Amino acid sequence: MYVVNELYTWTDLILFYGAVVLRVWALVDCASRKAAAFPAVNKLTKPAWLTILVISGFLGSYFGQPDLGGTLSIWSLVSTTIAAVYLADVRPAVREITGGR
Repeated sequence: MYVVNELYTWTDLILFYGAVVLRVWALVDCASRKAAAFPAVNKLTKPAWLTILVISGFLGSYFGQPDLGGTLSIWSLVSTTIAAVYLADVRPAVREITGGR
């Protein structure tokens, strides 16, 4: 039974840090984009996305800790989904209009 508990612990840690890396990637990418490109592709403004990513990232990282509810807590799942939406929808549109930078 000890092996199963250790497996769960390591799985939670890997998922937690993977989600943190995803959130940080989305935040850094958003901060590095030009503000004028966001409304040009009919997306929320850069300050709006930065605010959403910072608040959701903080809540997801804090409440998603394995000791405080686990990686599958609602805050962790919501914040990871927000970061994934930014990376899958907003980032490509903004990259296309700015020429990849």
